[in-house]
Amino acid sequence: MKNYTVKILQQSKRQFSWNMPYICFILSVQLEAMKVLWHYLLVGTFALGACTSQQNNNDPLLNASHAEWEKNAPPISWINVKTTKGEFTIELHRDWAPRGVDRFYNLVRLGFYDDSRFYRVRKDFIVQFGIAGKPSIAQTWENVELTDDPVKESNKRGFISFAMTGPDTRTTQVYINLKDNEQLDAQGFAPIGYVKEGMEVVDAIYSEYDEAAGGGMRGGRQQKLFELGNAYLDKEFPNLDHLIEAEIIKP
Repeated sequence: MKNYTVKILQQSKRQFSWNMPYICFILSVQLEAMKVLWHYLLVGTFALGACTSQQNNNDPLLNASHAEWEKNAPPISWINVKTTKGEFTIELHRDWAPRGVDRFYNLVRLGFYDDSRFYRVRKDFIVQFGIAGKPSIAQTWENVELTDDPVKESNKRGFISFAMTGPDTRTTQVYINLKDNEQLDAQGFAPIGYVKEGMEVVDAIYSEYDEAAGGGMRGGRQQKLFELGNAYLDKEFPNLDHLIEAEIIKP
């Protein structure tokens, strides 16, 4: 029995020795195949990242330097705003505030305000909106500030102006005056237009949350709106009215 076992072991050793070159060849082929696979995986990962970056660069809403933002608004333009309370129309006057009108006109034209929320509504004061519902878009524009325009018109009832925290800090947030707020004129809030039709719709926008849903730019409590967007507002403040769509229409 012992001799038989030794014989088997010797035969196995000879067979293993004879197959060793073949085994080494197979292992080397597999190793090279793994190297090639890892190479293509890495290339694919970098390519995907490059494609995503290129797509972002091509989307004006994700690229504040896109050429689309350089277009000027016409002297007078109309914006139709659809909301969960109804529709209203804004008339923009470029000669009142050229920089502000161009910014707002292009934001509307490219769909920035679509599917967003009226997150700050102070009864008998203002209705504010202008943080995009998608966090990726909102964060792109959070600090894209605009040089001030001189104040040529007053913040009367129905007039719309950009919100800001100080000189040259306008971005995308705007408000509509619910009453005459001439005290805002001296602070540099320059109207860009006014609600031509449907002011009763603006008056009806839900106001019970007051400042709780984010407040104004100066309050420093808007970060969750930029980080989480509509998902946060819809969960925590479900009664907020929605801005469904804003579009340019012919005067």
